[in-house]
Amino acid sequence: MLKKILLGLVVIVAAVLLFALTKPDSFSVERSATIKAPPEKIYPLISDFHQWPQWSPWEKLDPNMKRSLSGAPQGVGAVYAWTGNDDVGEGRMEITGATPPTQVNIKLDFIKPFASQNTTVFTLTPQGDGTRVKWVMQGPAPYITKLMTVFVSMDKMVGSDFEKGLSNMKAAAER
Repeated sequence: MLKKILLGLVVIVAAVLLFALTKPDSFSVERSATIKAPPEKIYPLISDFHQWPQWSPWEKLDPNMKRSLSGAPQGVGAVYAWTGNDDVGEGRMEITGATPPTQVNIKLDFIKPFASQNTTVFTLTPQGDGTRVKWVMQGPAPYITKLMTVFVSMDKMVGSDFEKGLSNMKAAAER
């Protein structure tokens, strides 16, 4: 009986490991919101890392998080690095492209809990009396990410943070 249980467990584990191999080699998470403010008012909230504490969904997860800002004061070359508890991990962002007031491209490197290199793009599009802000993160999905997505969707996991961040950004820009 014990052998049948163990064999069943081995088959289940093998099936999960093989199923993970069928997952895509990359991921993309996208959310957007309309903010009743012109792009010129929203753009500095994104292109200046000094402004991120006003809206970033991760800023309040660890009150003891250590941050360092370096490079350019804003726009291309601006760097934000952080280290904190398990909720925020450790990583670094660098603005690699900026087209005021419509787009900001960020190279996003996570160090902990898992090392990964991703890109983030914010696109601001005038829409009526406001601005449509689109936030996209994409990157490669190595095997460990594929295995993780067997159990939890990257879109749901990160997407809810994006929704909270866009809501915070909306509140900050509409003040």
